[in-house]
Amino acid sequence: MGSEVKDWSTEHKPTQALFQHIKEPSDWNLHRLTNDQISQFHRDGYLSNIKVLTDEQCDLVLNDYKYFMGEESHPGMHLLYEYHKNQSGDPKNVLMHALGHWRMTQMFHDLIFLPSVVVKASQLINPSREVKVRFWHDQLFAKPAKHGGVVAWHQDYSYWTRTVPMQHLTVHIALDDQTEENGTLEYIPGSHRWTRNNGNPLPVLDFNFKDMEGIKTILTDEERDGFKPVKTCLKKGEASIHHALSVHGSYGNRSEHKGFC
Repeated sequence: MGSEVKDWSTEHKPTQALFQHIKEPSDWNLHRLTNDQISQFHRDGYLSNIKVLTDEQCDLVLNDYKYFMGEESHPGMHLLYEYHKNQSGDPKNVLMHALGHWRMTQMFHDLIFLPSVVVKASQLINPSREVKVRFWHDQLFAKPAKHGGVVAWHQDYSYWTRTVPMQHLTVHIALDDQTEENGTLEYIPGSHRWTRNNGNPLPVLDFNFKDMEGIKTILTDEERDGFKPVKTCLKKGEASIHHALSVHGSYGNRSEHKGFC
């Protein structure tokens, strides 16, 4: 049965499923960041609240989320690189986490071709000479209502050091509204300049993301003084883009609403 499931990663262009009811601008220049936004990214290590999807597009993608929340089965689950129905292992702090979902559905597949993301990524990776961007990997997080878990403070490149040179960034898309109550993404401005041993990232302390404050045990006095989180509170369809060394994380969901990204 599994061998008969289509692997959407074999399609090297968008299927248009995500855009079938929505007219997308054909001019990629409409998606460019301003010089001020580029400067802000390199100063703070992130940009936030950038609209990349319409509400209708978010709803199309969210319809596919049911497979990962266990609401329906999907014959292509074997295509995932990782799947954790609850990575924390604590039923009071549930964090669904998966990688490889772009291979399973057309909606998730088409997300990686979004001009509203790709154009901006090209500008930020090398602002002096815009470059072609390469997809590294996808990632899903979901926090159920009332007992959703945390994603501990970390730098993304700590998990990616086998890929050099470091020319990575992360695009985080909110598929519904993120609030302080449901665990919005937070950043530490300027933390992309925190490195160890000739530019290496901070070490990974918790591969299951559940030790929220563990990072503070390895910070210098200066870094602890500068540890002042900024909440993004992304709206549905908005994205944040961050440097591979930007320290970020999110607290648990204690609201009445699920959280998806």
